[in-house]
Amino acid sequence: MAKGLKSLALHKLTKTNARRLFSEIVESVSGTDQDFTSGKLGKAILLLSVPMVLEMVMESIFAVADIFFVSKLGADAIATVGITESLMTLVYALGFGLSMGTTALVSRRIGEKKTGEASSVGFQAIVLGIFISLLIAIPGMFYASEILGLMGANRAMQEEMAGYTAIILGGNMVIMLLFIINAVFRSAGDAAVSMRVLWMANILNIILDPILIFGLGPIPALGIEGAAIATTIGRGLAVVYQFHLLFNGHKRVQLHWRELKLDFPVMGRLIRLSLGGIGQNIIATSSWIGLVRIIAEFGSVAMAGYTIAIRILIFSLLPSWGIANAAATLVGQNLGAKEPGRAEKSVWVTGRINMILLTFVGLMFVLYPSFFVGLFTTDLEIVRAGSLALRVVSIGSMAYGYGMVMIQAFNGAGDTLTPTWINLFCFWLLEIPLAYMLAMAMGLGEKGVYLAILTAESVLAFVAYILFRRGKWKLKVV
Repeated sequence: MAKGLKSLALHKLTKTNARRLFSEIVESVSGTDQDFTSGKLGKAILLLSVPMVLEMVMESIFAVADIFFVSKLGADAIATVGITESLMTLVYALGFGLSMGTTALVSRRIGEKKTGEASSVGFQAIVLGIFISLLIAIPGMFYASEILGLMGANRAMQEEMAGYTAIILGGNMVIMLLFIINAVFRSAGDAAVSMRVLWMANILNIILDPILIFGLGPIPALGIEGAAIATTIGRGLAVVYQFHLLFNGHKRVQLHWRELKLDFPVMGRLIRLSLGGIGQNIIATSSWIGLVRIIAEFGSVAMAGYTIAIRILIFSLLPSWGIANAAATLVGQNLGAKEPGRAEKSVWVTGRINMILLTFVGLMFVLYPSFFVGLFTTDLEIVRAGSLALRVVSIGSMAYGYGMVMIQAFNGAGDTLTPTWINLFCFWLLEIPLAYMLAMAMGLGEKGVYLAILTAESVLAFVAYILFRRGKWKLKVV
């Protein structure tokens, strides 16, 4: 009798917990007014993480869908996308860097209950993003062919596919603003808004990709240039939606035309914080350009396989970045609310969750790499090349999951300098020389590059863990 009552009570408790979990997931996706500096930490992590993970899931779906359609155009087209993506990592670095500075300041001001100052930070970040994107767009549009040549592209790619690179680089403003404005919403606690914006951008892109690449009815087949146009239109319309929400959405951060003005002290503070974020990302992402240059020495098949493998890895890593972004927001807001212990605990919890998630995903890639690469191409040589890249790099998935949370925790606290030094050591002093030595000097070919990536990322996670435990990030004033 007692055993039966205990079983019934356990069943009711489980059912109640399931209902509560479902209710909190619905709240997180629909939008919440939750104060993330008080209450249950587990609920705060869930409310922030779910929309951020879903946001990154859609971004990862786009990354895979985009290369899926382009892969039908052949190895040169895939390689062109890969080279252009390696160039765009510089844009991503600038956008992410500004986003980090924005996240640190906005989340801290929200934690201090200063929403007006948070809104001002958002506007200054937008102005900076527009200015920087113009500096990239002008040379990118007019010298795309020459840039491809410098990156090791063959003559056919330079002559026939430079239009793709010109459109992507020329339209980089929509990507820059998408990053920055979503960071404003996310760091203010409106993660569901960022999720909806990115879903809109990428759904439009996925719909437009096959139409513009292969043609439909009166719409001509534009080939690889169609993929670039689809990306620019999809993300451009999403940016228009972002501005609508900023001015008319009644969210935590709001802009009003009569109050818009350049605030140079705030802009200077944002620049100082962002320089660390930009520096760490330029160091990290520009190292990928060096890796691409080494891989290009082994031909377009190796380059195509590497490009597909990296897109698959992006698919797995982007949702984890959503969890890491949740940690950054929690750190910033709780430091603003004078709750450093809660800030630290949120990082340890999200780090464990991320590590478990990526360990499982990485295991699938290690065991069945050819299956995943084969989803994008039937060329057996490209499948072989891509499988090698996917298997070797995925071995370090556990370290990647923990490392990215540690790095984002520093950034959320406004300590963007520590990750900069970590990245400089791991990617330029370790990864690039090791890749060249293993691939070229020791004759391991492209496999040497992949072993270098695995080594550098694992060392990064270990170093970030040690420095985070020291706790100096808690004393950062922004």
